[in-house]
Amino acid sequence: MPNSFIRRSLSNRIFWVYLFSGGFVLGTVLLGLFMSSVTIPVPHIFYIITDQVFGLQLAENVPENEQRIIWNIRLPRVLLALCVGASLAIAGAAFQGLLRNPLADPYTIGVSSGAALGAVIVIFFQLTILGLGGFTLPVVSIIGGFIALMLVFGLVRIASRSMAIETIILAGIIMSSFIGAIISLIIALGDQDAMTQIIYWLYGSVGMRGWSHVQLIVPFMLIGVFILLIHFRELNAMALGEEAAEHIGVNVKRGKNFILVGASLLTGASVAVSGTIGFVGLVIPHLVRLITGPNHRHVLPLSFLIGGGFLILADVVSRTIIAPKELPIGVITALIGAPVFALLLIRNRLGKGKSI
Repeated sequence: MPNSFIRRSLSNRIFWVYLFSGGFVLGTVLLGLFMSSVTIPVPHIFYIITDQVFGLQLAENVPENEQRIIWNIRLPRVLLALCVGASLAIAGAAFQGLLRNPLADPYTIGVSSGAALGAVIVIFFQLTILGLGGFTLPVVSIIGGFIALMLVFGLVRIASRSMAIETIILAGIIMSSFIGAIISLIIALGDQDAMTQIIYWLYGSVGMRGWSHVQLIVPFMLIGVFILLIHFRELNAMALGEEAAEHIGVNVKRGKNFILVGASLLTGASVAVSGTIGFVGLVIPHLVRLITGPNHRHVLPLSFLIGGGFLILADVVSRTIIAPKELPIGVITALIGAPVFALLLIRNRLGKGKSI
């Protein structure tokens, strides 16, 4: 009886968390479409979207300028923020589960920096790989992030036999600093226009993007999310340690490779379309675990939902807090994420001290 009661209570709580997460995403989407320098009534927003999607002719009496603002500017911006935030959050949850520590995320272990270098190279040299066309930017960015991750793991294995999270983060910082120096060199060698474009892009933003950027990230996001969701059992098993996971029949090497590929796909595609946006993959999965527990069957999809809503909310703040000027969204996430990261690091250290 007590066990069944606990399971039922946990199931009810998870249900309400999913319901809240869905409502949170829907609310932030509506807020992102509604709030800006030009206020558009909510019914008009509904008419415009349903008219464009379903062709119901409901927006005939809505002014054309409002239709252009919603469909060509605000909706792709909100959807891009949703995709980027969701991708970074679920990738962070995967990295944290794989490394068995809440301090890991694409930003802290160097994946974002590698992806940024790949994107900067494409922007600077105006590269277009034959057969990829417009997908050159996200593909090169994904490759850059994956190479950076492999170099970080290689450095850790050389420096230490154990894969301690502190060593991984230190290697990530080293890799990020080295990549940052390469990016600075590329900027210094470029002309004024290239320098301005790259610097603004590196700050992280979903502004001045359109449907083309949404189309770039969606295929990689869907593939990456699918890979991670079907491997949630491997992430749960790895929480016991790799040896214990092997003993219960989990193919650790295969599962780890799939998880790394999926998380790198999500990180690289996100960086390619929005620049470097830090700490989303650190803060959101940790908060989800505090609410739902460590089961990745729920941690992954809930991180996806809440991460998307969080970045939409951060974008709304970035474009309204000093209106008519606009802050880079990466500034907002860093202001929130850096103190949380410091608290997590302190808590992790204190926890280890107590266990000794």
